[in-house]
Amino acid sequence: MAKGWRSFLWVLKLILPISLLTALLEYSGILGYLDGLLAPLMGFMGLPSIAAFPIVAGALAGVYAAVASLAVLPLTQAQMTLVAIFVLISHMLIQEGIIQARSGFHLGKATVVRLSAAVVTVTLCSCFLNTGTDPAAAAPAVGAVRPELAVMLGEWFVAAAWLSLKILWIVMSIMIVLAWLRRFDLISHLVRWLRPVLAMLGLSQNVGVLWLSAVLFGVTYGAAVIVEEFRAGSFEHYEIERLHVSIGINHSMVEDPLLFLPLGIGVFWLYVPRLVAAMVAVRIYDAIEALARGRRPRVHRQA
Repeated sequence: MAKGWRSFLWVLKLILPISLLTALLEYSGILGYLDGLLAPLMGFMGLPSIAAFPIVAGALAGVYAAVASLAVLPLTQAQMTLVAIFVLISHMLIQEGIIQARSGFHLGKATVVRLSAAVVTVTLCSCFLNTGTDPAAAAPAVGAVRPELAVMLGEWFVAAAWLSLKILWIVMSIMIVLAWLRRFDLISHLVRWLRPVLAMLGLSQNVGVLWLSAVLFGVTYGAAVIVEEFRAGSFEHYEIERLHVSIGINHSMVEDPLLFLPLGIGVFWLYVPRLVAAMVAVRIYDAIEALARGRRPRVHRQA
């Protein structure tokens, strides 16, 4: 319990200041100015310029912010699908990037990997979707009346408090489960069951439990477990890096995709593209590292 509480406080020290800063940036209207700057990139991915707002909101504030934006913007079903794919891969870049950095993966690498994977994946998916621009999408969306700063801060406090309770419950649950798994020596059995999946993803079976934590609960919620294990020196550095490449692209497979279902986005597009992107990214990252060091790509031998 003490380890879980310490991990919970560590996560809060990261996410609360960043969450407040993001809320203030959104309130100030600064995020809105990024639409025009990102218009060329949106066009490259087959999206209208107004799609930049939910993408930026998702990248800085998370999936909930992106879903809220998509619900009021005049985008076609195909365009919303592409935005959803991008956001699922590249949401909360600052917050989750810092968490990844604290657990063995450089912030710059984490950001580049996730943004590159998002752009490439969405661009490829746009080839299979009819992304013709709806005439209404060319018009700017009607903005809501800005609330008073005190009201905004109150709403942020309530949301942050709820998020904190959610993190506390998840972190404690994971720590308790891991403690019981270790006590009854069940981790080795669990990892053996995951071995085919990990091999397909290009990951070492040693990181099986950490991968499962991130896939089920996300980088933010699973970070406490990953950080504790990283600090304990239980893994090789290359294992942690490849784990972060994979879970940076493909994590929180339960909650995040479900948030887009009310918008009518197909289940296939919410799961398959980023799973494939994670598989490819790990192998590309391994090949790049091998070229940089002048050796053959590392092969993960499954015991």
